[in-house]
Amino acid sequence: MSASQLKSTTVAIVEDDERIRESLSLLIGRVEGFAISGVYPDAESAVAGIPQCRPDVVLMDINLPGMSGIECVRILKKRLPNVCVVMLTVYDEANHLLDSLKAGACGYLLKRAPSSKILEAITEARLGGMPMTRQMAGKVANYFHGLGTAMSDVQHLTPREKATLAQLAEGHRYKEIAEHLGISLDTVREYVRSIYGKLHVSSRTEAVVKYLGR
Repeated sequence: MSASQLKSTTVAIVEDDERIRESLSLLIGRVEGFAISGVYPDAESAVAGIPQCRPDVVLMDINLPGMSGIECVRILKKRLPNVCVVMLTVYDEANHLLDSLKAGACGYLLKRAPSSKILEAITEARLGGMPMTRQMAGKVANYFHGLGTAMSDVQHLTPREKATLAQLAEGHRYKEIAEHLGISLDTVREYVRSIYGKLHVSSRTEAVVKYLGR
């Protein structure tokens, strides 16, 4: 399903660089199926404004004046649990990536990503995906392996649940998972609910982080 086939996806931008804010606004605003709901130069104004406009997706810079983008995500997710936040940053270090995911972000992109990738990431996040490069996903896995963290909860999943979780980790949407595994969409949702319960998580991001570190 493309962005144009969805009800218009509303996007909020949190970015302190005026040039980048304007560039992102122009990029997103001119594409059919997308609409800008708000643009904020800092985390403080975003925390005040985003709960009012309730966008579908937030593009969040990390290095903001005052409150950091990561702390902003943490606050926004408490107020708007269903909002999708994609970090858009110059940092590709594992600690920034991990801290963003732990705060509640559903995706992580570098600002140098092509415009088409940014638009794809917004759509993927809106559809329940986890936009992130395989290299970044590998950094998450390496982090957990480096700590020697035991993710024994994953071993409690059934083969079908593990297959579903593997598909989630690859960024597939529920409909695609249903097609790949030859099951119904409702069955996918049942597996995901069971996975969340067994892994003691409440989001796709947390489930995938545990899977990558298994």
